[in-house]
Parts: sequence; structure tokens; C-alpha cells
Amino acid sequence: MPAIDTMTAPLVLRAPDGVEKVIACAFTHPKGLLFLDLFWHHSSPDKAAHLIEGNISGEGPWKVGNHVIRVLGCHGTDPHLQPQFLPWQEYLENQVNEYPPHQQIIEIVKRLGATPDIS
Repeated sequence: MPAIDTMTAPLVLRAPDGVEKVIACAFTHPKGLLFLDLFWHHSSPDKAAHLIEGNISGEGPWKVGNHVIRVLGCHGTDPHLQPQFLPWQEYLENQVNEYPPHQQIIEIVKRLGATPDIS
């Protein structure tokens, strides 16, 4: 299983209260895990980038503190998350030139303190 830093599939974050949300991407950080909300690039880092403190464990799903990160289920296995994911998927398909390229995203998250393992 690839490291969380190299995942290109849609990811789901489950908070300690059980609430799940689709996130754009996640990267290792010295204090834990840095993740970006969907449509993060239309906002500012203080609103769209979030740090979960704790050790990252697992090979997918991953645990960070009391949070769990997993790959979004396909073929209708996560119907409650489709209202979040479908607009994001449509945006990525239709606005290819507007979304930052992977290398630019890596540079941005490094400025936010992330230490992505992209080897």
C-alpha cells in the first residue's frame, strides 16, 4: 500500500465523533498529518489546511490520534459522501488547468510545515 503522501485516490477523514468528510489530500507533518479540504485552493491556508497531531500508523486506512484516514469507497459503498465528492470530481475533470499541479501542491504543503515522503 502506498504512503499517504503518494495517494491520488479520494480520501475520507473520520473524526473522533464519527463524522466523515472527503478531503483533497493529506501529507505527513512533523507533528502528525496535514490535510487540505476540498476546494482548498479557493480559500486561505488558515481556513483550508488542517493539522491533526499524533503519530501516523497503518498502511491504509491510517490512524492519526483518534482520526482515521481511508480511501473513499467506490461503486456506491459510501453514498453518504457522494454529495461532497461528486462536485469535487466534476471540478477536477472540467477545470484541469485551474487546479494546481502536484509539484506546486507539494511546495505549498512544505511551506505549511509538511514533510511529504514522495519517493
